[in-house]
Amino acid sequence: MNPVAFVMAVAYITATAAIFNGFLTTFAQAKIACAAIDGIARQPEARGPITTAMFASLAMAETAGIYGLVVAIIILFPNPILNNFIQYLA
Repeated sequence: MNPVAFVMAVAYITATAAIFNGFLTTFAQAKIACAAIDGIARQPEARGPITTAMFASLAMAETAGIYGLVVAIIILFPNPILNNFIQYLA
């Protein structure tokens, strides 16, 4: 097996996992919003703290999705691992 092809295959599998992280972030954000709406429905007087906690949690979840997208873009396009591997083989 060609070692460069193997490294590229591992890079594509890793990028797929990173993109899958972005898709799962959507479900996490839906669960956060659902829990916040449920909490506000149970205790309407606690709307302010629940909303604040919800927005902080949504920001952290969105950041995880963005990091996954950035990692996937770095792996797919500039791919520093592949460039270093080719220089090592040469």
